[in-house]
Amino acid sequence: MTTLNEWLEGHTGQTHKNFINGEWVKSLSQETFEIYNPAQKNQVLGFFQASVEEDVNAAVESAHEAFKSWSQIPGPDRGAILMRFADLLEKHSDEVAFILSAEQGKVLAESKGEVGRAVKETRFIAGEALRIEGSTLPSEKSNISTSVLHTPLGVVAAIAPWNFPVVTPVRKIAPALAYGCTVVYKPASETPWSSVRLMELFKEAGVPNGVVNLVTGGGSKVGNPLITHPLVKGISFTGSTEIGLGINEKATRLLKKTQLELGGKNPAVVVDYSDVDYVAKQIVSAAFACSGQRCTSISRVVVLKEKAEEVTQAIRKELEHIKVGPASDNSATIGPLVSQDQLDTTTEYIKVGKEEGATLAYGGDILAEGYYADGHYIVPSLFTGVKPEMRIATEEIFGPVLSIIEVENVDEAISVANNVKYGLAASIFTNDLSLAYRFVNEVESGMVHVNHGTASQAHAPFGGVKESGYGAFSIGKTNKDFFTEMKVAYFQY
Repeated sequence: MTTLNEWLEGHTGQTHKNFINGEWVKSLSQETFEIYNPAQKNQVLGFFQASVEEDVNAAVESAHEAFKSWSQIPGPDRGAILMRFADLLEKHSDEVAFILSAEQGKVLAESKGEVGRAVKETRFIAGEALRIEGSTLPSEKSNISTSVLHTPLGVVAAIAPWNFPVVTPVRKIAPALAYGCTVVYKPASETPWSSVRLMELFKEAGVPNGVVNLVTGGGSKVGNPLITHPLVKGISFTGSTEIGLGINEKATRLLKKTQLELGGKNPAVVVDYSDVDYVAKQIVSAAFACSGQRCTSISRVVVLKEKAEEVTQAIRKELEHIKVGPASDNSATIGPLVSQDQLDTTTEYIKVGKEEGATLAYGGDILAEGYYADGHYIVPSLFTGVKPEMRIATEEIFGPVLSIIEVENVDEAISVANNVKYGLAASIFTNDLSLAYRFVNEVESGMVHVNHGTASQAHAPFGGVKESGYGAFSIGKTNKDFFTEMKVAYFQY
């Protein structure tokens, strides 16, 4: 079986082009940028187009022209193409996982899981192409029938972050295609390689020229002109709240639809349990998957004081089982951070936590000896003695840092859980069914998990409230609310 390092030896250092109107083309800037392996920070993985506004215009115009015919293709036929794409993605899952781990840093088990999740989501949304339901209303007049239809939105700008470079673009592109839209996609500049392979698979699956387009480059030269282009009718963005608010401001002025998946500061409220080790496993898994670099990471454990010591010790015990290392090490359970900037941000928050008076009870050390010197590695951190108003308890760190906050009672626990500007995901651990239902009703969160970590499913809507999201939830049938427009038709006979 080929290993990651063996595969990389024959595939790194290539120059990759933009994908516009079914063709691979160079940027009009004639410039490229390189990306590096977070586990071997001096290894150049490839060169990508440093695109400019003219490239964006070409891609949008291509998508606009393709929309005229793609939107008329019957939904079942669009769904069949997406099914072929899912089959191809599954067939090439090992290769795609290699690319994903190389550019993002996550261990192979996580990368393979991400690819598998993308396959599942595509298969679900392919079925939705057959179920774009409208409705017929009773008429006020005997000779007029009234119908409500859902028609494709048009050209969609898809903008994805670096933490999930396979499933996030698929989560945007697949539903767009299912509902008859066309796409111009901008990946994060840290992780564009996976997107190149996705474009190849979409083309192989039979997606017509111009229906899906890829333009790589920076936010100012690619993202901004893409968002404001007059032919773009909607923007699906996943990333930081700060950037999302800026995108929404620009889009609102132009009356464009937005679908925003933003930041999180997700709590796990621990009230009671039968097995504290199970609770710890669920929390640690949700907190440190993707090295804590995901919007749904649990970053706060809100626990009743009488349970705090036992829960803390169980979490510490579980943390001792984590092995930090590169994806090429099959025994590693979490990888490096994606970049030096991300490592610097994480270490700064650890410093802030100490200065605010919290106790660093575990981890927080930068790993720089031996093979760790080649990457951006840090030991996952656990803080105790954290107060709800501290920065480490209120701001999104996007790194492997977990805070434990002690409270007196359930009322205070719910108050603390809600005392942040975010509202993406939340968990509660309790044997009390009525309390579980109360928490589901009262917590300010788009997704709530009872007795497990913040793991979502491939057919259920995904999204947040407050400053964690705006617009239609993604993944599930709610995608129709973003990718289609409502039209009412009156027929007189």
